[in-house]
Amino acid sequence: MSVPADAHPAPHTRDRVRLTVASFLTLFIELALIRWTAANNIYLAYLTNFVLLASFLGIGVGFLRAGRAPKLLGAATVAFAVLVAYVLAFPVSLVRLSGSHQLASAFGWPVLPEWASLGILFPLIVLTLAGIAQYAAERFALFPPLEAYRLDILGSLAGIAAFSLLSFAQLPPIAWGVIAAAVLGALLGRGIRWWHVVALMVIVGLLANESLIPNQYWSPYYKIVTRPNASNHSLGVMVNNLPHQTAFPVSVLRRGEPFYFYPYRHIPRAHLHNVLLIGAGTGNDVAVALAQGAQHIDAVEIDPELQHLGSLYHPNHPYQSPRVSVHITDGRAYLNQTHARYDLILFALPDSLTLLAGQSNLRLQNYLFTIEAMRAARAHLAPGGVFSLYNYYSGFLENRYASELRLAYGTPPCIELGNRLHGRRQVVLTAALSGPAANCAHYWHGPQLAPATDDWPFPYLAHHTIPPYYRWRLAVIAIASILVIRLAGGPLRGMAGNLDLAFMGGAFLLLETKNVVQFALLFGTTWFVNSLVFTGVLLSVLAAIEVANRRRLPPPAVLYVTLAGALAVAWAVPQEWLLQFAPVPRFLLATAVAFAPIFLANLIFSQRFRDTEAPTAAFAANLLGAMLGGAAEYVALITGYRFLLIVVGALYLGAFIAGRARLGARVPIRLGRGA
Repeated sequence: MSVPADAHPAPHTRDRVRLTVASFLTLFIELALIRWTAANNIYLAYLTNFVLLASFLGIGVGFLRAGRAPKLLGAATVAFAVLVAYVLAFPVSLVRLSGSHQLASAFGWPVLPEWASLGILFPLIVLTLAGIAQYAAERFALFPPLEAYRLDILGSLAGIAAFSLLSFAQLPPIAWGVIAAAVLGALLGRGIRWWHVVALMVIVGLLANESLIPNQYWSPYYKIVTRPNASNHSLGVMVNNLPHQTAFPVSVLRRGEPFYFYPYRHIPRAHLHNVLLIGAGTGNDVAVALAQGAQHIDAVEIDPELQHLGSLYHPNHPYQSPRVSVHITDGRAYLNQTHARYDLILFALPDSLTLLAGQSNLRLQNYLFTIEAMRAARAHLAPGGVFSLYNYYSGFLENRYASELRLAYGTPPCIELGNRLHGRRQVVLTAALSGPAANCAHYWHGPQLAPATDDWPFPYLAHHTIPPYYRWRLAVIAIASILVIRLAGGPLRGMAGNLDLAFMGGAFLLLETKNVVQFALLFGTTWFVNSLVFTGVLLSVLAAIEVANRRRLPPPAVLYVTLAGALAVAWAVPQEWLLQFAPVPRFLLATAVAFAPIFLANLIFSQRFRDTEAPTAAFAANLLGAMLGGAAEYVALITGYRFLLIVVGALYLGAFIAGRARLGARVPIRLGRGA
């Protein structure tokens, strides 16, 4: 059923601007909160998509409440200010690695337990996003559905572009705080009251104060705090409130951290022509390699600010050496792109402590520790070359990495042990290109464990399972979300007519997640690649809207069958096949395989959307369905990421069946936000 032409009176240009700006602000604040809250609360380092789920719930609630009183934008402004104050007043930091009082908060206050810390954070995020989304939804309803959707996507594109620019410039929180406060004030317009002004001033003032803290830096990945120690000429580095690195002089490392030197026992100094260090950080490993006589070093580090701090403050100034070439990129991406051969390749304590994206369980370094990565490193060894990795490992990690090296090199690696640290110990694993590593006192003979793979890149999980930690917390979030939806939106049965759109929302988020992690493998787990993928997804959505708006589409059954075919192609094309191509053809092929399902899914959605009679309610259903997709992403911990395509297919099948049932029951057609 088509919407009559007079059902949507011609909106004013200012309504288009307001909807676009509100959509911009929604995504911009969501991205900012995903990064900023995790930088101040270490609980969020382990509950990966907490902020994402809270954001989707808030936006969905906002659309459910379109046209209802009270208007929530003013309350959202106050909630946003309270959220900023709360995060800064009750941060959670790891300050000691052992003993009592390992965690600390601000002002000497006691640390809130996790349930209280996140239990307060969750409703503040929900209310902040709900108020902005309600404002957007009421402008959304003024337009024909496809026009409203187009404006929403354009605003979202502006949001991801703005946040990417802030990441590129490595600006502190005051930058996004000023933008968010200014746009919020503009949306409030003539309805602004003195308490709104106070709330906006609190947001800007508190974020400005945080941004002016001495020895604090903001990279695209972390909040970085440095702690110089004049007594031993070292530089301690904390990231996201966790101890991360300490830059020591080589002389101190020789006495206190001898494991840095263990890999060099297995290759003569005269053969150290070309060395690759992945995870170069603030420079300890580079300084050691120089001291050991390396003639040339390729130092790979993903975080530009960590490398810059090492260049400025490492006591030995290793990055100033003409024998060192610095590469700011992802380590696995460097292995995929370089043609160089090395006498020594060293994975030097690469532990990012941060996630690839808010909706992914993948950490920046995970693709470095798969069996395929070990084989890729082996392919770059020169004759007589040696590969080493080291870190503080628990028992099963030691055995997993040793198992991977045995599979990749055909012989057990050399294992050298250092000090113990709270249940872990320093472990250096070394494998030679040809035969056992030379000058080795002990070869590994532990239990063979299943390797992490590019499809299941979770080396830190002992088994293919969803740990109880995640299961319980997801259950709590699900129960809380149902209660919030019921209280904010009325009886749940009223959303039954939008069940197909809820299925579409869940499927689309999983499809987006699959593309994020696949492009991370193919091109690097950098913030830039991540931003490009999200931009590509939004552009694909926009293209589908334009096609649906200008062309007569085939029947839904035909589009669903075509989508199933595109998903089958994505399933059939192995990632390792794409990795064999040079970057340009790899990009073209990966884009075709990954974005064809997104485009087709959005054609289905746009066709469904074009004739909707209640766009804001359906929009909410689609967003709340995306929460289902966010929870279903944890299935990858059991099955690997490729299997998510099966889940996506099942959800779109559910959408097709629900859509046919809805048409048969003559339920009014409604709209969702995404496909």
